[in-house]
Amino acid sequence: MHLDEEACLRALRAHDARFDGLFFVAVSSTGIYCRPICTARQPKRENITFFASAAEAEHAGYRPCRLCRPELAPGRSPLESKRRIAAAVVRRVDSGESLKGMAEELGITDRHLRRAVRQELGVTPVELVQTHRLLTAKALLTDTRLPLFHVAAASGFSSVRRFNALFSERYRLSPSALRKHAASLPAGEVRCQIGFRPPYDWDRLIRFLSARAIPGVESIDRSAYARVVRVAGKLGWVSVSPSQRRSALLVRMSESLAPVMPKVLRRVRRLFDTDADPQALLAVLGPMAESAPGLRIPGAFDAFEMAIRAILGQQVSVRAASTMAARIAQTYGDRTETPFPTLEIAFPSPERISQLTQADLAVLGITTAKSRAILALATQIASGDLRLESATDPECTMAKLAEFPGIGEWTAAYLAMRALGYPDAFPHGDLGIRRALGETNSQRILEFAERWRPWRAYAAIHLWNSLEERK
Repeated sequence: MHLDEEACLRALRAHDARFDGLFFVAVSSTGIYCRPICTARQPKRENITFFASAAEAEHAGYRPCRLCRPELAPGRSPLESKRRIAAAVVRRVDSGESLKGMAEELGITDRHLRRAVRQELGVTPVELVQTHRLLTAKALLTDTRLPLFHVAAASGFSSVRRFNALFSERYRLSPSALRKHAASLPAGEVRCQIGFRPPYDWDRLIRFLSARAIPGVESIDRSAYARVVRVAGKLGWVSVSPSQRRSALLVRMSESLAPVMPKVLRRVRRLFDTDADPQALLAVLGPMAESAPGLRIPGAFDAFEMAIRAILGQQVSVRAASTMAARIAQTYGDRTETPFPTLEIAFPSPERISQLTQADLAVLGITTAKSRAILALATQIASGDLRLESATDPECTMAKLAEFPGIGEWTAAYLAMRALGYPDAFPHGDLGIRRALGETNSQRILEFAERWRPWRAYAAIHLWNSLEERK
């Protein structure tokens, strides 16, 4: 991938945080690569090489800086990648899927997938996966007290021997050399950070999530978001809060989730929309975003849970929908212990819900129409006929969702915004958007919204926010 070296150099000299995660700086005199915000002494120009990804820097023989920790850099949004295939592989690098499986899902050959990744990122898919595993292992070594064999397994290595060899080869030190800090961490939990590009409007996002929280499943206040989760069969808890010292979110999770930590962090990133680039959004959205440039899309940790919550919310108050969702969780969810007094249960899986009947849901006060939609959705997801967690074509997924009884076009677009993390989803029929724009004709609203592509979902959030500010 081509980088404008002069532009990168200016950003590096200025320590401009807006470029954090967009490129990495390798220094030939030290053999280390850094983020552009690194506070280490600035290197000489003749010793600098710029890379578009951490994997590319490591492929060239550089090791990550211990000061700025490249693994904490904000991730690159799929919309920032020139190659859809390479972006799709990057999104799935922590899924555990084989390259052949990824290729089949994308409808291409694995040879074409390998070639696309190499041309776009400068590394092979195997090298990309290895870098991801090593960065995951590095975070686990420094931020947890897990034994080395657990770290290797949680990072995706099939053997501790291979893990040790590759770690020493890439980083020029043994895994045990990073364990000093871990001894001071509390037992039973994993801690890490997720970087973002400032500004970040934590208060507005947390207010949105708090109003829609499911009691027993989620616990939210101004300082932290916590919830019970189930990921790839692992049950545990996650807590997220903003860092007071850097542009990052502090993530704590139960040690039971360490084997699936990459998947958990990917969901946290989606929930808190940490991959957004506020400056790029401001350039497209213009004046409407100036009053709240750090506004993000409130996502979803569990796409199925979010979909059920959206169905329940049709034609009832926000509080009533949360109450009904809590009844489902209390009746059919999985209980677990957490350090939070109000958290005790994980929302039931699609497989569990698909086994219920309309009568089972009617007992909980859910109408027949909503019961049909919930059961149809759960059945489709449980069978694998519908995928919400990693939709390859969000427009196609929205069309499928709109075909379900009781969902419709508005709910499908809303789910694409929050559950799929699709930045161009736009629920143009929403009454709030109509009021904010002073327009009732849906076609004219869609034509007007063309100027906001490919970030119409952010435009919707800003329009909703404008209504709040008028109150």
